[in-house]
Amino acid sequence: MFFERFYDTDLAQASYLIGCQKTGESLVIDPVRDVQIYLGRAAREGLRVTHVTETHIHADYLSGSRELAARTGAQLLLSDEGNADWKYGFAATPLHHGDTFMVGNLRVEVRHTPGHTPESVSFLVTDTPRGETPSLYFTGDFVFVGDIGRPDLLDEAAGGVDTRFAGARQMFASLRDQFLTLPDGVQVWPGHGAGSACGKALGAVPTTTVGYERALAWWAPYVAAGDEQGFTAELLSGQPDAPLYYGRMKMQNRAGPALLGDVAPLAPLSAADLKARMAAGTVLIDTRPRSAHQADAVPGSVNIPDGNTFETWSGWLLRPEDAAYVLLARDAAHAETLRRRLWMVGLDQVTGFVTSTAGLDTTPAQPFPAAELAQHDGALILDVRNKTEHQAGAIPGAQQLHAGRLAWQLDELPRDQEIVVHCQGGARSAAAASFLRARGFQVSELAGGYDAYTRERDVRPV
Repeated sequence: MFFERFYDTDLAQASYLIGCQKTGESLVIDPVRDVQIYLGRAAREGLRVTHVTETHIHADYLSGSRELAARTGAQLLLSDEGNADWKYGFAATPLHHGDTFMVGNLRVEVRHTPGHTPESVSFLVTDTPRGETPSLYFTGDFVFVGDIGRPDLLDEAAGGVDTRFAGARQMFASLRDQFLTLPDGVQVWPGHGAGSACGKALGAVPTTTVGYERALAWWAPYVAAGDEQGFTAELLSGQPDAPLYYGRMKMQNRAGPALLGDVAPLAPLSAADLKARMAAGTVLIDTRPRSAHQADAVPGSVNIPDGNTFETWSGWLLRPEDAAYVLLARDAAHAETLRRRLWMVGLDQVTGFVTSTAGLDTTPAQPFPAAELAQHDGALILDVRNKTEHQAGAIPGAQQLHAGRLAWQLDELPRDQEIVVHCQGGARSAAAASFLRARGFQVSELAGGYDAYTRERDVRPV
């Protein structure tokens, strides 16, 4: 059996390629939209991608299942469990609890494991030449390392009303009746790792076992004791804000992501080209470090630095329905890499790139030090951190609105009042402040965020 895990560190998302080396067949589970990574790896191993599936309708990234099946002719197999609201809207082989299918000599058993979402399934894999004991369990957003999938995303981001309570009950039953019935030695390979907003305390190691989770997971004592009420209370408490782009991802993944097909290279643009496009509504994504943007910002641009949060923050702040986009990147190769990362969050409308601000109008956008906060009396202090961070300590009078919700809740912010934006240390607020400036708000930014505020507060004379 061939096995490989692919991991996107930005969205903390895992996908998997498993194959039968004897027959050359392989299965991809939960693929991302840039499917070349699977095609290239399979080819190097002498495998054909013959089957494609996913564990559930994803909320945090745009799925590549449909793209990969179209590119390869592979059989696309998708859950047909759950209620009518969460059925896939495009053709696939339907999967139900107890179904099995073969990938060469590998037997894949489908288990319906609702809780995170109603249609969620997980895949139990047996390498039949080695025996009849299952060895691998692909759990998606059902069981993570040290945690389980949150059941409140449909409420938080997809328009549901109190679905979290039914989801928590389903999760309890799925753990009791499915997960804990497996042998302790079965390896668990989840769909996310530490940093994902699909749970609240995901472990940083890539895998676990049924036995390890049975012994040490926070939820295990509740299930062992049959304490569904205590389990539900603990599961629902302290969940982080769900970015509102999750709702769009859910809808697109349910309907079927647009097929990318063969994509032409991005075109370099002149300063004059970019000015004309920005005048018509195109948004420049400035991918330089925030210090460079703050020293030399193009009015109307949004600063989302290239780094470990590029996809996440792009999903938070940019919407495909709002504009087309141009990248400020180092060169053509850098622009292409970033474009493909934007596919992860469904931002396909990148129409070109520039490599500098030469020939463009620019202006400084420097944050002010915490010692000057009192000089901004009358401003709205906007805390773009998570609600749990805000609850742990906040600037008096600050309004909390997570950066991942700004683009959908602009009507809640004043346009005739200064807005002072801050986060914990200054990174998230820099991106959020640039976004709000691009949308016409009067924005200042607190340098160093809440950390700087508390240091200044603590040394201030009484």
